[in-house]
Amino acid sequence: MRVSEARAVAARWAAAYTERTPGCAGAFVSGSAAWLPGDAELPVTSDVDVLLVTEEGARPARPAPGKFRREGVLIEGSDLPGEEIATPGRVLGSYYLAGSFRTDTVLADPSGRLAALRDAVAPEFTRRRWVRRRCAHAERRITGGLARLDVSAPPHDRVTGWLFPAGVTTHVLLTAGLRNPTVRRRYSAVRELLDGHGRPQLTEELLALLGCDGMSAVRVERHLRAMAKAFDEAARVAVTPYPFSSDITPRARAVAVDGSRALITSGHHREAVFWIAATYARCCRILAADAPPESAARHAAGFAELAADLGVGTPGALRARAGEVAAFLPRLREAAAEITAACPQVRD
Repeated sequence: MRVSEARAVAARWAAAYTERTPGCAGAFVSGSAAWLPGDAELPVTSDVDVLLVTEEGARPARPAPGKFRREGVLIEGSDLPGEEIATPGRVLGSYYLAGSFRTDTVLADPSGRLAALRDAVAPEFTRRRWVRRRCAHAERRITGGLARLDVSAPPHDRVTGWLFPAGVTTHVLLTAGLRNPTVRRRYSAVRELLDGHGRPQLTEELLALLGCDGMSAVRVERHLRAMAKAFDEAARVAVTPYPFSSDITPRARAVAVDGSRALITSGHHREAVFWIAATYARCCRILAADAPPESAARHAAGFAELAADLGVGTPGALRARAGEVAAFLPRLREAAAEITAACPQVRD
């Protein structure tokens, strides 16, 4: 299915959802479906991310639906507080929101507010001062996340607390190069960017910070198989509410499991490790809450094996790796500035 067709399906659903949901002020596409051209094929391992804007100062009248299928399209509906898109400047300075308004991705807009926002953001998206501000925003996500790291938390939570800030290092560079700060494919996307700039060694440094620069394809396959088993059981037993529960369901398996396998098959086995680890940690959290203790312990042991392979298997090792990520930031900032300077689309 082409991206334009998938967006049309999402638009039909979003219009109906907005109309019947008090407090929902509109909806727009985010993620890869906002960046891909309309005539491109939507990968079978991708969903269409739809952000549902909540009226400013209001709470959602109902929980966002998460992942679901509609007319053959996997859609993920997530709530977005209206305050986050209150002004064009706020959107232009957000590394994960600005890209949605550089083109027309509005799906539902009863008041016309989102269209006006798009018209204000799109002409300014490539200006140097906004690119720099978005890079700084991504860097703050790293430092903020590392500052909140709790090495006394359960292993799946403490590894997650380091993993996502470490992974945002790729987003700083992708933002600098006017690329999509994608989630699951972030390391393969940053490799493509850096290869284009003649800097493949920087990708190796990012993978070293993640701890998988020397990991073999055989080892990554082992961890994927273990994660897939944990995924299937977590999807079966999950009952406790959890912010990312909709990512661990049978309908989401194509993204979490098959998407990781596709990266390995394409030769990017090390680049697949980030999402394998992130998904595995989420599964372990669900299993700890809802699975029989012996089952939760069995999968926790598999996750501990992955954490050890990444060099973050103990609180001390995790704290040291977080320090390495923090120490890398000046070099990251310098590389981002060079990429922006070399990007022909960026203008003063």
